[in-house]
Amino acid sequence: MSELLRHILSPEIPFLRNALLAGLLASVPLGMVGTHVILRRISYLAAAIAHCILGGIGLFSLLQVRLNLPWLNPTYGAIISALAAALLISRIQQKHAAREDSLIGAIWVSGMAVGLICFQVTPSYVDPMSYLFGNILLINKQELIITAILGIIVTGCLFRYNKELTGIAFDPEFAELRGLQVHRWNLLLLTLTALTIVIMVSLVGIVLVIALLTLPPALAMHKKTSSRALLVRSTIACAILMTGGTCVSYAIDLPAGPVIIGITGLSYLCSTLRKGY
Repeated sequence: MSELLRHILSPEIPFLRNALLAGLLASVPLGMVGTHVILRRISYLAAAIAHCILGGIGLFSLLQVRLNLPWLNPTYGAIISALAAALLISRIQQKHAAREDSLIGAIWVSGMAVGLICFQVTPSYVDPMSYLFGNILLINKQELIITAILGIIVTGCLFRYNKELTGIAFDPEFAELRGLQVHRWNLLLLTLTALTIVIMVSLVGIVLVIALLTLPPALAMHKKTSSRALLVRSTIACAILMTGGTCVSYAIDLPAGPVIIGITGLSYLCSTLRKGY
């Protein structure tokens, strides 16, 4: 423990501090958005957005190399594709509800296909595994800044519109009778979910992001509480799991993303089994 603390404080190992800071910054929007995702039962929509953004990442990686634009960070492509996917899914829900599953599935696989093709034709080698499974220990200052900015935007919107989003989560029909435009609030929730997923891609990767988006809030729901307290409990659970998983992965020299998700999954299973007894 003392050695780990010495490494965290060491000026020669900034990447460990960056990783821990990124995890704490991401925990707030992750816990809050994840709570609404669980309440609305739209984890499959979040999964579609997460896999679709591989297309934006791959395209911007290709343009960055072909056009020689070092500033064109693939994260910008992730943001654009995530927002586009959220808008398209919202449109599908509104206009094509009967074919929702098939159309969302098409978005899911198309984004993955475009991303993998772009990676293949990029002149310099780009490892898609880094985006599929992430590595929080490799996060740089630019990604840390993007994480902070997106986190502030998402958290600010959730604080501002928490009442409306909670209302449509528990009783959308009654909320619509009260004058709330449910489709617009759904679009806002999908947009905030998309931005949160972008934050998490560089930390745990596309494949693992849904587990971290849904399991900590589900873990917090094991204790009956108010909706506001649930947001706080989910955020705290995310912060503990992200920090603990990062430290454990560094200490045992294993990939951070799978270790974080493994600890999260085991925590949820143990809590569920204990609750069952």
